[in-house]
Amino acid sequence: MADSRAEILGRVRAALADRPVARPVPRDYDRTRDVGDVLALLAERVADYRAVVRRATSAELPAAIEAALVSRGARTMAVPVDVPGSWLIDGVAWRPDEPALTTEELDGVDGVLTGCAVAIAETGTLVLDAGVAQGRRVLTLLPDYHLCVVRADQVTGTVPEALARLDPVRPLTFVSGPSATSDIELDRVEGVHGPRTLEVIIVE
Repeated sequence: MADSRAEILGRVRAALADRPVARPVPRDYDRTRDVGDVLALLAERVADYRAVVRRATSAELPAAIEAALVSRGARTMAVPVDVPGSWLIDGVAWRPDEPALTTEELDGVDGVLTGCAVAIAETGTLVLDAGVAQGRRVLTLLPDYHLCVVRADQVTGTVPEALARLDPVRPLTFVSGPSATSDIELDRVEGVHGPRTLEVIIVE
């Protein structure tokens, strides 16, 4: 067995020895661009994806969360364990993900409340990396409703600006509107690969 393993690895090394040396990929494209008011553009582009957008100041955030959940009729919400306490308004049964909620428990809640890592104004995209206030990826994939809080300082104008802020070894999830897909006849179906409803609160 050891001889076979050594022979196979030897063949692999020999095959790789003749491989051309990798050359740097040119990155001479524009990394930044003047897109105007990034918060207004983000709100516009997120709404284009059929997501609900709310804007609030930091002081208004708890009230905005309450208004969103009341409007949705959400009474039981999953939440990462490290969200700010001020987000956890009264009148809601909060289900912190510790110990880890099962798939059945996540499927049974009304939705999930998280933050994000970065938001891209030009594309209306939210990026989650399992960091602070975001939790495990499954938290935002199983519940049918995702309420996401985006701080103004997390918003970039362009994709290259966003990528420069992200760690490529983290589990990155790019969210552009509610989960949706279309069949060959272009019939749109929502909620196939994630939440059917996305709501975003932009905090200035």
